[in-house]
Amino acid sequence: MILDYFGTKNPDNFLLPAKGKMKKFVVFGAGNIGRGFFAQLFFEAGYETVFVDINETIVNELNKRRGFTIKIVGAKEREISVKNVRAINGRDLAAVADELLNADLAATAVGVNVLNNICPALAAGIKLRADLGVTLPLNIIVGENMINAGAFVKQKVKTKLGPKYDDYIEEFAGFVETVLGRMIPVMPEALRSRDPLYIMVEEFCTLPIAKHSFKGKVPDIQNLLPAEQFLSFEERKLYIHNLGHSVCAYLGFLKKYEFIREAVEDKEIKKYVKGAMLETGRAIIKKHNLPEKEVLDYIDDLLERFANKSLGDTVARVGRDPVRKLGPEDRFAGSARLVAEFGFKPENISYGMAASLFFNPPDDEAAAKIQKILKDKGPGGVLKEITGLEPGNELYNKVIEKYNILKAKYSKGEA
Repeated sequence: MILDYFGTKNPDNFLLPAKGKMKKFVVFGAGNIGRGFFAQLFFEAGYETVFVDINETIVNELNKRRGFTIKIVGAKEREISVKNVRAINGRDLAAVADELLNADLAATAVGVNVLNNICPALAAGIKLRADLGVTLPLNIIVGENMINAGAFVKQKVKTKLGPKYDDYIEEFAGFVETVLGRMIPVMPEALRSRDPLYIMVEEFCTLPIAKHSFKGKVPDIQNLLPAEQFLSFEERKLYIHNLGHSVCAYLGFLKKYEFIREAVEDKEIKKYVKGAMLETGRAIIKKHNLPEKEVLDYIDDLLERFANKSLGDTVARVGRDPVRKLGPEDRFAGSARLVAEFGFKPENISYGMAASLFFNPPDDEAAAKIQKILKDKGPGGVLKEITGLEPGNELYNKVIEKYNILKAKYSKGEA
């Protein structure tokens, strides 16, 4: 395969692929983001997409059909046929390395909790490229909802390969931060059983990436946005978008709503959701000296997108894994710290954070863990153990205060 692709044994010619070869994009994860976002973006740019996944059903279907359908839902519904795709099993490190050897770009779309597991495969691919003298940079778009995800993956790969490969990684491997703004709900089981590859997404399809971490020239791809001031994009995504979505889910759960659009249409919930996003928004405007209208328009657009009935996004999905969402650097504690740093009060943020302690849908192990701590040690125990907050901390005190308000309100059956 190596000779077929490069057409030469001379390592000096590893700079360019053979003429006429389609550019190749390797993406770890054939789930919602991999199929419903990355694949569309790169198919429309003329790339072949190779998925790396451990779900044998998905891998087999992708290899059998070499394509799938994406349904864009909302005001302008339509279907897109994504083609030129195939897949390999992520457990086969040699096969993954072989695909990365002649890849033009790569990406991860596996979820924060799985990110560490794919680093050995990434390391194997980079090692093979280094050992064979490939000098075409490999940029890996790290598509995870995590601040500094690129730095995390880079360090894991460097640790796996050892100091011998440090210089090669620094020169020829880019670990590129991005923010994932497209909303993709879990497919209904009836549709999934009929077609495991079919996926529904919203119209929004812009992918900002950190220009400074990209090695070489950024390819000219529609909707791929190289951004200079990238931290502001990351903070907007996690501390406005993800924060608002989570507040909506946790307050929606308290009011027994099934869908996110039902929750955001509730005037009381919408007030807290928008209030939380505005608290962080004002801090981000001040921190990055951004135009106020730009951030306020972003918040209003998100509220409209949350209300997209065609997505059918559920409270249970958006609120899932509250342990991660309550982490010390994640959307609640992270945004509250940012808000306090710039002289504002996290009143609505703390209200949404308190609501998360009541979240307990079936089949959510993280939610069950929080409920166990809550039963044994109370809300303060959850904040201390999961979020790292200590009694006396301002956010700790606010969340306990809001928790008691919510408990009194909903124990009486109010809505």
